[in-house]
Amino acid sequence: MMRLGLTGGIGMGKSTVAGMFAARGVPGFNADDEVHRLQAPGGTAIPAIEAAFPGTVTGGVLDRAGLRAIVLADSTRMRVLEGIMHPLVRAAQNVFIADAEAKGSRAALLDIPLLYETGRQADFEKVIVVSCPRETQISRVQRRGLSVAEIEAIIARQMPDAQKRSMADYVVETSGPLEETEARVQAIIKELGL
Repeated sequence: MMRLGLTGGIGMGKSTVAGMFAARGVPGFNADDEVHRLQAPGGTAIPAIEAAFPGTVTGGVLDRAGLRAIVLADSTRMRVLEGIMHPLVRAAQNVFIADAEAKGSRAALLDIPLLYETGRQADFEKVIVVSCPRETQISRVQRRGLSVAEIEAIIARQMPDAQKRSMADYVVETSGPLEETEARVQAIIKELGL
């Protein structure tokens, strides 16, 4: 089974592109969705987060904005959070891959925002980078309720888009019409023989 890595900065359109692959028979795993599940009330990560970041969990509910403010302001605290979350997400990814293989999938797509930052590119036969202009990226993320300062802090922690693009096997631009993005996804699928 071919393992495809999908990455790109926040707001670049990874979920949209992953959905296009899924619609064409390539099952996908979304690391951000898994993080939200792990951090939801009753989630596996909640006890460790509560212990490492006192005051961010009340009644089993994580104050995501409060936690974000702490870790974006302190790279050491961010590494503590990553030390909690990355192994849990990796375990879920392994279960997803095993399940896709058991079902006979020809390929699986893993949407991992920090794929290059965490040195995961060697885990995949091909890496696809999703990209758009910075102003489009910021505008998209603002619709999620984050301030420009928060968005800039997140972008600053990520590898620059140009560097990701230069390392990619494929680049999917998402600033144009959806039909153009879909055509690019279809071309990648065809080239990979999926």
